[in-house]
Order: sequence, then structure tokens, then C-alpha cells
Amino acid sequence: MRRAAHSCYMCHSERSEESAACNDIVVLQRSAGRRQRGIALVLALWLTVMLTVIGGGFAFAMRSEALAARNMISLSQARAAANGAIERTVFELSRIATPETWKRDGVVHTWSDGDIKLAASATDESAKIDLNAATQALLRSLFMNIGGADADLAAHIADAIQDWRDADDLTRPNGAEEADYRAAGLKYKPANAPFETVTELARVMGVTPAIYARVADSLTVFSRQAGVNPATASRNVLLSLPNATPEAVDAFLQLRGDALKANLPVPPFPPAQGFTAGAAPVWRVHAEAIMPDGVTFAREAVVKPSGDMSRPFVALAWLDPITQPPSGAAGAAPADDKDKSYGRP
Repeated sequence: MRRAAHSCYMCHSERSEESAACNDIVVLQRSAGRRQRGIALVLALWLTVMLTVIGGGFAFAMRSEALAARNMISLSQARAAANGAIERTVFELSRIATPETWKRDGVVHTWSDGDIKLAASATDESAKIDLNAATQALLRSLFMNIGGADADLAAHIADAIQDWRDADDLTRPNGAEEADYRAAGLKYKPANAPFETVTELARVMGVTPAIYARVADSLTVFSRQAGVNPATASRNVLLSLPNATPEAVDAFLQLRGDALKANLPVPPFPPAQGFTAGAAPVWRVHAEAIMPDGVTFAREAVVKPSGDMSRPFVALAWLDPITQPPSGAAGAAPADDKDKSYGRP
């Protein structure tokens, strides 16, 4: 009996051990399954996040592409409209003179072409100081009063400009010729020829970027006039006149603006005596087109009559200036067109 009981006890113990081992295996299997499900869940979450990020980036990229494409279309339409405004302005300026005829006085004309808002103004090019024709006194005053240079530097720049544009290698007292440019370590020399563009001024000795930025808008190479036309000149150009003062210039601009509004002749500007030029047969036209979505494009052109009926006008320059409202001559009054719709004349 004891042996039987002992045998039964042994069997029971073995069964208990086997049962415990089985339970351990089951527990391990369940634990492993839970870990696998947890890893799978984490992977699924990461995959979801990655797909969300990729999808969001793709949607953003597509939106940006669509906006860029739409802006390019608007810009192209604004450019075409501004070019058309230049053509209309030239046409209006060339019409037989009547009280309604547009003039080269800087007055801004506005109209609409469908949903596009257009504005344009014109002045004769003698409203600016010609780099190739201006006298030393006018140039020196320009660089002092507008460029911010002191008297010595202004005299140096004025002489250097004349050395740049004359055909000889003789250096003026304050000027600079080839030897001076080489001594300064510059790899170029004076052209010894007229300035072809205003930007060429930036290469003249003594002209710093800051000075150039201040005077560039007051200069031209197209008027071929030694003086300026006070009737259309900007405030900065008028301040460049040697005998002008800010008070006299501001008073004159008020009188000029009143005269333009009343369609009367512009009064004379006494400080311009000795530096006055008539209206040059070259026109600078500034036009701006504004799209319904706010996209804006500005165009500026310098044109002159050609005398050829098959090609009445020649464009001397076709520019993309910094976009700004076409102010024309300082003190000019805006003028709205009676005809707000525009078709090609």
C-alpha cells in the first residue's frame, strides 16, 4: 500500500510539474502574443503618422504649386496690360492737341480694362539730369544736395564723370583717368565715351553704392540737354539746382500742382535760371497694372518720335522699375479718364 501510495504521489508530482511547465509555456505564449500585438500597434501608429506627414507635405506642395502657377498667370496678364498701357499713353501723347489731350506733364491717368486697374503718366526726359550733357556745376550740386557727398567728394565725382565721358586721357584737377583706376586696384578704366546707361555711373571713381542709390532716379542719358525742365522735374532734380533751396522748391511744387489742376501754364522757377532746358522730344512713360488678386506689374519706357510713318516711335529703353504708383513729376495731379474702358485705339 505504501509503495502504491508512494507511486501515486510520484505520479502526482510528475503530473503537477508537467502541468506547471505547461502553464508556464501558456503564460509565455500569451505574453509573447501581447508583445507582438503591442509592437504591431506601435508600427501601425508610426506608419499612420508617416503617411499623414507625407500626405500633408504632398498636399502643401500641390497647393504651393497651384498658387505659384496662378501668380505667374496673373503676373503675365499684368505685364501684358502694363505694356498695353504704355502703348495707349504713347498714342494719347501723339494725338492732335486739344484740352483733353494727354500731356507730358507727369499727370497720372487712370482707367480700367475689365477687372484690371491701370495707371500711366508721362514726362519729357529733360525732367532728369543728363549724365552726358550736364555741366560740372549741376553735377556737383546734385552729388552734394541729393547724393550726400561733401564738397570735395562732389567735385571729385563731377570731374571723374567728365573724364569718363570725354575722349581724351587728360585728367581734370579732381578727376580720374586710367592710371588712377589702376592705382586704386580697379580692373576697368574710363570708357572715354558717353555714358550708355545710368548704371554705368556706379563704376566711376568716388561713386559709392549709397551715393548711386540716392541720385540714380534723377539721371538720364537720353535728354541730351545741359539743363533740366522745371515744369516736369522731380523735387530731387529741382533741389539739385545750385541756387535752389528746399523752401523755394516746395513753394514752386505747390504752384505747379495748382497750375496743372487748373490746366494752366506752369509758372517759371527762378532758381533754375542758367540751368533751364526746354521739353526734349523724348518721353519717359511709366505704367502700372493691378490685377484683381493684387498682383502688380510696373513698366517704364523711354520713347521718341522716329519721323517714319510706318514706325512712328522708337523705344530707347524698356524697363521694369521697382513697382510703385506712377507719381510722374512731383506735385502733379491725378486725372481720371472719362472713358473707363479701353480698347486698342
